[in-house]
Amino acid sequence: MTGDGFSVVRAGALTTVQDLGRPGHAHLGVPRSGALDLDAHRLANRLVGNPETAATLETTLTGCAVRVHRAVWAAVTGAACAVTVAGRPAAWGAPLRVPSGAVLEVGPARHGVRSYLAFGGGVAAGPELGSRATDLLSGLGPDPLTDGQVVPLGPPAGPPAATDAVARTGFAPELVLPVRLGPRHDWFTPAAIRTLAGAYRVSAASNRIGMRTEGPALERAVPGELPSEGMVLGALQVPPDGRPVLFLADHPTTGGYPVVGVVPEPYLSAAAQATPGTPVRFVPRGARPAAT
Repeated sequence: MTGDGFSVVRAGALTTVQDLGRPGHAHLGVPRSGALDLDAHRLANRLVGNPETAATLETTLTGCAVRVHRAVWAAVTGAACAVTVAGRPAAWGAPLRVPSGAVLEVGPARHGVRSYLAFGGGVAAGPELGSRATDLLSGLGPDPLTDGQVVPLGPPAGPPAATDAVARTGFAPELVLPVRLGPRHDWFTPAAIRTLAGAYRVSAASNRIGMRTEGPALERAVPGELPSEGMVLGALQVPPDGRPVLFLADHPTTGGYPVVGVVPEPYLSAAAQATPGTPVRFVPRGARPAAT
């Protein structure tokens, strides 16, 4: 064992370092990035006595396993999963005391997609543009974890919190997302807006950049494309196949396909935890002028 941190025993399908992201750099072509399920990230940090700005590990579907190099408080939130310390069952959604040299394993997700593993002191990967977040689109931040890698931890910030907050143990069988229409909803027919409120499912091609959908194509009222314009977190963009894509934390900052609407940020954590095949229902809001 070397270093005051942890060694990666099993990296899992995709485990990245995440924090609250790097807002304020869209003019440079850099998205915010950061934890997709911010509620779970914040709770994990709170449980181990960290500020919400501390970096955590975000796992994807298959979890991960690490061997700590010092005794440390840890907590697992987000997607419900089995947790073990030194091979013994441990609590999910509560502070855990992990002895030096022990292996902490986050099992495969039972409900949801992404689990969050916080350590007292936070993951101390080197920051870029003020954030330790891994951005899969821009390439900023640390690379996804690999087996055998050694990762540093920061000094503990405080004692673990009392477990007076309840972590989510499951997610709704249907994802219902309100959509504020615009800026390009008039590029679609009235029938398309009605179609948007119909039956979609989460595609297996979804990732940290966007939640892709399977379902009916949205009919266009205005043909052709438009000059590239700014994209915001939660933008519901419609590519040429007509099936909406919901932009998540690693989204591009500009795009040339029309945005039919925007899903408010408080609903994006649920979208980030929706497994492939989950039914999706968009609920359009706002007046719509007649299509031209």
